[in-house]
Amino acid sequence: MITKRRRSALAGRAKMRSPGRPPVLHRSRRRPFWQAIAQGCSSEEAARKAGVSQPVGTRWFRECGGMPPSQLAPSATPPTGRYLSLTEREHIALLRARGAGVREIARELERAASTISRELRRNAATRSGGFAYRAVTAQWHADRAARRPKAAKLATNATLRTYVQDRLAGRVAGPGGKMLPGPVVLWNGRRHGRRQHRRWARAWSPEQIAHRLVIDFPEDASMRISHEAIYQSLYIQGRGALRRELTACLRTGRALRMPRQRLRGRGKSFVTSEILISERPPTVEDRAIPGHWEGDLILGLASSAIGTLVERTTRFTVLLHLPPLPGHGHQLRDKHGPALAGHGAEAVRDAITQSMISFPEQLRRSLTWDQGAEMSQHAQLSVDTGLKVYFCDPQSPWQRGTNENTNGLLRQYFPKGTNLRAHSENDLRAVAMSLNTRPRKTLGWRTPAEALNEVLRSPNHKRVATTS
Repeated sequence: MITKRRRSALAGRAKMRSPGRPPVLHRSRRRPFWQAIAQGCSSEEAARKAGVSQPVGTRWFRECGGMPPSQLAPSATPPTGRYLSLTEREHIALLRARGAGVREIARELERAASTISRELRRNAATRSGGFAYRAVTAQWHADRAARRPKAAKLATNATLRTYVQDRLAGRVAGPGGKMLPGPVVLWNGRRHGRRQHRRWARAWSPEQIAHRLVIDFPEDASMRISHEAIYQSLYIQGRGALRRELTACLRTGRALRMPRQRLRGRGKSFVTSEILISERPPTVEDRAIPGHWEGDLILGLASSAIGTLVERTTRFTVLLHLPPLPGHGHQLRDKHGPALAGHGAEAVRDAITQSMISFPEQLRRSLTWDQGAEMSQHAQLSVDTGLKVYFCDPQSPWQRGTNENTNGLLRQYFPKGTNLRAHSENDLRAVAMSLNTRPRKTLGWRTPAEALNEVLRSPNHKRVATTS
C-alpha cells in the first residue's frame, strides 16, 4: 500500500519541529541594533535605531547575554549577494501572488530559473496543507538550513566541564577541610544588588582557570579552553555547557555582559572635552596668579563626607560642611529628587557657592575637580560664582596634587573609617584655621593665612610669593 507523502517531504526537507512564531526581524536587519550597542547605546536606544519596540530590543540583549551573535557582530563581514536575501524573497512572494511563473520571476530578479524553482519548493510554508510561499517563513527555513552547528567544548568534554565548574562555583572550605555554605542567595536572573550578600564560591576567574589548566594537565591537550569560551558559555543561552546562574560566581556578578563602550561613557555625560584639564590655561600651572582652586570630597562611614577646597598659590584651605538632608535614612528617596546623603550635586553646589561668594572676584578664577557625579551641576556653579570648572582625567589624582596633599593632612583630624557627620560646622572651621595657621615650607615658612592676607593687601592682586 502506497501512503500519501507529506507536503514537507515533497519539499525536500527533513522532519523538523514546529517553527513557532516567525522572528520579529531577519538577523541581517538586527545588525543596526548590535552596532548601536557597540557604540555604547542602551538596549532601548538601540531598539529605536533598529526600528523595533523597546521590549524587543531588551529581549534580544538578554537572550544573547549582552554579546552579539558572531554573524551579527559589528566587525563581521556583511553577507554577499550569492544567496537570496529577504528583500528578494519578498519580491518572489509578491510576484507569485500575482500568478507569475518561475522563469518570469527569474528574469525579474536576474537569477537562474533553477534557483527560483528550488526556493519555491524547499522554503515553502507547508503547514497549511499546500505550498504557499511567504517571505518571512522562507527566510526562516533558509536560516535554519544555513546553520553550521558546532557543540561547545565544555558540552562535549565532561572532565573539562567539571574542572571549570568546580573552580568557578565550588564551595569554600575552611583550613580543616570543612565546607562553609555561606549566605543563601537566590539567583533572580539579574545582577546582585548593592550592599547585599553574595553567593560564596571559589570564584576563580575564567582567565585563571584557562591558564591553570596548562599547569594541572601539561600532557593532556584536550584539557585546554580559552577564557573567552568560558565567558560565552556563561552568558549565551543554549550553548548547553554552563548554567546562566553561575554568572553570580563571577567577581562582577553580572548576569549580562556589558559592552565596553557603554562602560566608558557611564557617569561622565556632564564632562565634555571643552572643560577637561587639558583646556585649563597654562598660567594656572606656575601658581603666579591666585584664585585657582582644587576641590574634592573626603568620605567616611554611613555615606558621610566633607568637601575640601584649596587655593593653589597660597594653599589656603576651606572645608565644606555637608550634613544629610531631611529624610535621609528614614524614608525612600524620590527617584528624581536630590541625593539625601548630603554630598549630592545640589548640596555640593550650594556649599561651594556659599563659601566662594565670600572671596573677592580676583580669587574666583577656576576650580579643578575629579570626574565625580557630585559636580554634575558645574554649569550652574559657574554662573553663581564665576568659577570656571575643569575636570581631571579619569584616575589621575596627581593632577590635583595640592588638594590630595591637603586631604592627607586632614586625615589627622578625620581618620578613615570614621563617621564624618560627628563634626559640626564649627569643628570644620576650627580644623581649617589650624591648617591655615600652620607654617608651610613651600611658602617660605609662612602660613597660608599670611599668604592670603598678602594677596588681599596687594593693590593689583596679581603677584604673590612663588613656590621656590
